[in-house]
This record gives sequence, C-alpha cells and structure tokens, in this order.
Amino acid sequence: MDSLTLGMMGEFGVIVSVCAVIAYLIGSIPTGYLIVKAKTGKDIREIGSGSTGATNVKRVLGKKWFFIVMLLDALKGATPVLMASLILSDYNVFGIYPVVAAIFVIIGHSKPLFLRFKGGKSVASGVGTILALNWQVGLILAVVWGIITYFTKYVSVGSIVALILSPFLMLLFRAPGAYIVYCVIAAIYVTYLHRENIKRLIKGEENKVR
Repeated sequence: MDSLTLGMMGEFGVIVSVCAVIAYLIGSIPTGYLIVKAKTGKDIREIGSGSTGATNVKRVLGKKWFFIVMLLDALKGATPVLMASLILSDYNVFGIYPVVAAIFVIIGHSKPLFLRFKGGKSVASGVGTILALNWQVGLILAVVWGIITYFTKYVSVGSIVALILSPFLMLLFRAPGAYIVYCVIAAIYVTYLHRENIKRLIKGEENKVR
C-alpha cells in the first residue's frame, strides 16, 4: 500500500473510533436511573425487572414518566447519529459513520459505563437511531410498536416485532445498505436483550401493560 492509502485508512480508523466512543458515552447516560433516583431516592436496578428503561420506570413513577423516559431515550439514540450525519457529511461513505454511532449508542444504553454495564433494553434508543437514519421508517416503527403493544398488552412483543420489521422497511424505502445491515444487527441485539421476556411469554408469565 502507498502512503496515501495508509493515510486514508488511518483517518477512517480515527473517525470510526471517535464516533464509537462519543456515541457509547451518550448512550451510557442512564436516563431512567437518574430520574427515579432524583424523584424517589431509589435505585431502579433493584426494582421490578432491574432494567433502567421506560417500562421499569413506569412501575415506580407511573405512565407520565414512562413516556418522558421513552422520549428522552429516543432523543439519546438519535443525537449521536445526527451528529455523525451532519458533522461528518463530507467524509461519510455509504452511511458508515451514522451506523457506527447507532450501534454504539444502543450498546451504551444497554451496557452503560456509568452503571457497571447494567442498563435498559435499547428499544426507545434503538427507535431513536432509526428515526435519525430514516424518519419515515422510524415513525412507522413507533406506530407499529404502539398498535401491537395496545392490542397484545405486552411491551416486549411490540418492541421485538417493531425492531424485526425495521430492516424490511429500510429496504422498502431504499435506504443505504449500511442502514439495512444496522437494522438487522439492532433487531437481533434487542431480541437477545429480551430473551428473559420471551421465556416468560412462552410460560404465560410476562407482565401486561395495565
């Protein structure tokens, strides 16, 4: 390889690393934990499912805070993706940088540095990343989640189905290949994070939305 190629590869590696670190740190901001701690003094990780996500926050603070935390987590997911899209627009090749940001922000949400790697299940933050990548797909997923959750009464079912649909919707809207690959990764990852919910669903023991 000549020096120019090596230089370009080095620059690419630096940008990817910076995107990943910033996105992970933003994702690690424990929204649900901070809100519950501020309002009740309790550690949400010791309540209910132990998740820091909106569904567990609802068990402590009610429906209002469920939606507030969900919106904040979605905003948290969208922010690094938008930053990568806008700031690195002149360097962006095949949508790689926003996708790197998207992957690491959902990892940060589920495995937050600030809470010893015990966080939420990356549904709201995941939908936020998809909204930032393609707002039409993101809005459709939010509606699908709402409809399925309303009729089944299971947040986990709505979450899993919505994320599984995401790569097909990206394909339908002719999104870049990197976005489609990301949605496949996100769907697998979020489904994996819901593995205990799936076990409870099979046993008929999963908690319904009240």
